[in-house]
Amino acid sequence: MDKFKDLEKLIKLTGDRAKLDAKANDTYIVYKTVEGQIVKEYNNGEIVPVANSDGSHA
Repeated sequence: MDKFKDLEKLIKLTGDRAKLDAKANDTYIVYKTVEGQIVKEYNNGEIVPVANSDGSHA
């Protein structure tokens, strides 16, 4: 078995489950885009950037 493919599959399934939970609870998921921006994705497909997501914790 290819461990990397298994890991990629688990990551995808986790994201899919998060989207299902968000839809069931009428809420959103939060993730980091390829560009490094933190966004909220609502169950209607709307994607909203989170303000001040430069990565600093100060």
